Amino acid sequence: MKILEGYRPPKISTTEQTELLSVIVAAYNIGGYIEKSIDSIRSQSYSRLEIIVVDDGSTDDTGRICDRLAAQDERIQVIHKENGGQGQARNVGMAKAKGRYITFVDGDDWIDPDMYEKMIGALRQQDADLAVCRYRRVAKDHTDDRSVDRAVVFEEQETLEYYVREKEEYDIQNAVWNKVYKSGLLSGISFPEGKWYEDILFTTMALSRVKRCVYLDSACYNYIIDREGSTMNTQINPRTFTDHIPAYYEKTKFLKELGRQDLADIHDYFFYKRLLLFYSRLEKENIPEKDAFLKDLERIIRADKDRYKKVFGCPDADPRDYKKMKLFLKSPALYSLWIRLEERVVIPLKVRVKRILGK
Repeated sequence: MKILEGYRPPKISTTEQTELLSVIVAAYNIGGYIEKSIDSIRSQSYSRLEIIVVDDGSTDDTGRICDRLAAQDERIQVIHKENGGQGQARNVGMAKAKGRYITFVDGDDWIDPDMYEKMIGALRQQDADLAVCRYRRVAKDHTDDRSVDRAVVFEEQETLEYYVREKEEYDIQNAVWNKVYKSGLLSGISFPEGKWYEDILFTTMALSRVKRCVYLDSACYNYIIDREGSTMNTQINPRTFTDHIPAYYEKTKFLKELGRQDLADIHDYFFYKRLLLFYSRLEKENIPEKDAFLKDLERIIRADKDRYKKVFGCPDADPRDYKKMKLFLKSPALYSLWIRLEERVVIPLKVRVKRILGK
């Protein structure tokens, strides 16, 4: 890993924009967002683009807006299809892509005007096969931008390692839309169809192939975090059990088959922490399936109890998390009581002590 402080990707003049970038946009019932999203792609300073918009059976005016924009810009092609989910829509887009590079945009988000010029410039200069950028979390009342003035070059499986270890200082994440891939990197890889959280396994497989990645630690992508109807903003629901949790098991399986048992254990540590978080969140929700979902989560957590000593002993693990897990296994009720005490008393007390010491 090499850190490049104050890194600036090289500018790419129009005459140097010789390599085609395929931008795949999956769109479903986002008529209030799609025009801003596509316009942000059309206005890129790197203009050698093909913009493949897959209208996934929208029942609002999304498809009509896409057709109107395509009539204004010959780089846009719109594919209308029956609803099959975001994974299938992206697969359809990839099958049509002809670019040297491939990237994705969610149709309710938008991108900065120079995003692709920066990322392709960095790819070329660093001789990388993947570029990743940080992204902004955009809410109705605020924007969270954690940009840092630097870049990082990862070699071989370092990108995969930092992704699995969920290092907060590097916004690699499951998402495919903050990445520009050399097309060969994705050969033979497709998104699971008919599933939510389809990015998890796709991203893991793609990152396992990376020889060199350049990570731009400044935000170029604007991700809406509070759109109603978004998959990512949906509370715990049946898809948590049919799609989300199984995707993490598939990720573990893939890492083991890759010969990275060490990363499989680290991934499982974060996965089991996430299961406890799901349980805590679910207890606060008021939904008809709450009791049944709690029982399902408890069953899933208890099923892997023989692995916990090893997994919670991995180098990235916080010993306090193993204590929480053991408390849960002893009594979910006691665990829930402790979490409520921690949230209402312990954490606020720590915050007050830090403020006092800070003064």
